[in-house]
Amino acid sequence: MSRLSLIASVVALMGLGGWYLSTPASGPSASAELADRLVGAANAQDAGDLDTSTIKEMRLGNADAPVTVVEYASYTCPHCASFHAGNYKQLKSDYIDTGKINFVYREVYFDRYGLWASAVARCAGTPESFFGISDLLYKGQSTWARAGEPAAIVDELRKIGLLAGLDSETLESCLQDGTKLRTLVQWYTENAERDGVSSTPSFVINGTTYRNMSYSEMQEIIDAASS
Repeated sequence: MSRLSLIASVVALMGLGGWYLSTPASGPSASAELADRLVGAANAQDAGDLDTSTIKEMRLGNADAPVTVVEYASYTCPHCASFHAGNYKQLKSDYIDTGKINFVYREVYFDRYGLWASAVARCAGTPESFFGISDLLYKGQSTWARAGEPAAIVDELRKIGLLAGLDSETLESCLQDGTKLRTLVQWYTENAERDGVSSTPSFVINGTTYRNMSYSEMQEIIDAASS
């Protein structure tokens, strides 16, 4: 079974280049290899041993709405930060808060920093906390993602977690949970392959995948799907 792999480098993390994924040669070890790159090979588990059903879908809006919008994004993607600073706020006001859509956010992992950010965002376990921390991560992306050495980036991520109300012990547990991190990578690869995601941000609207678009284009698609 084929898997998507990481192609963005630290150069991409610094804001250079496009935010695209590539489809590698198929093989059952591809997802495990990606997890090794992002999490490390220590205490590695076979993908078959990881239960991705334990990963909670982070949703907002009306779960029973006729339209479901799934966003695929990376916390280290500048285009994703731009979307959340602008179009997302309009989407939330017009469609999420009014219950017109079911909105789902799924993380994409270009690099280990985005994976660590995801671990912090998911640490409290509730959608409310997740989306609140996600907002802080995107607002502060230019600071924490460019802090320098990995240890400095982790320190900045800890600051965001603490600001959001997480305690230090809980944060450390989330950041060091290797099994959870590897399961997140497996979950991401399964989702991205199934939905044909090749860049971020991408959107799956009632089963059809679209690349980044203007808000007016998104409105047209959502309104057409609602009728």
